[in-house]
Amino acid sequence: MTTPNLAQALVIPDSLLAKEATDILREHSTDLLFNHSIRVYLFAVEQGRQRNLRFDRELLYVAAAFHDLGLIKKFSSPDERFEVDGANAARQFLSTHNIAEDQVQTVWEAIALHTTPGIPKHMGPEVALLNSGVLLDVIGVGFDQFPAELREEIVAKYPRTNFKEGFIQEYFAGFAHKPATTYGTVNAAVCERFIPGFKSPNACDLIAASPFPDSQHKAHHHD
Repeated sequence: MTTPNLAQALVIPDSLLAKEATDILREHSTDLLFNHSIRVYLFAVEQGRQRNLRFDRELLYVAAAFHDLGLIKKFSSPDERFEVDGANAARQFLSTHNIAEDQVQTVWEAIALHTTPGIPKHMGPEVALLNSGVLLDVIGVGFDQFPAELREEIVAKYPRTNFKEGFIQEYFAGFAHKPATTYGTVNAAVCERFIPGFKSPNACDLIAASPFPDSQHKAHHHD
């Protein structure tokens, strides 16, 4: 594994678009989520470099900057998944910057799917990399495959102050008011842990309760 040039690997994009995304993140986010979002970007860029992926750094950066904004009250809807709220905020932001619709859609998908297991890695590079950066920063997936020296530099510059406990608190707070939106996602378990008596629906019960009656057994083919 080649070691990246450390100084270069710590650079965040400084285009006008990226600067404005940083300003929005800085203004509305918490310190914990700010540092998390930048770490996710820097981890993702290096993962992309290791995998020889061609990707748009600026789009990946905007996706990283906005990926958890749906947890923040200002961007939170009453009834959509927090991931969709963040994706919608990014769409609104990018639409004021004359970004091509397919690029806007890429950022939307990256944010909307960033907590979904098993799917982003099969999608375009920006979608895959936002997810892999999140998985590394939040639960340590790929920890041993990531260059240790660079990891330590990134964490020194964007520290993980009380991260584990603090992240869980801020994360849950972002969708505590709408636990039903977490059905079918990893976040349903977060709600079950913190909301007394809350139980996410079980697919078996939903299937059994379908309004369709089962058909009587009849031969199917016609001569």
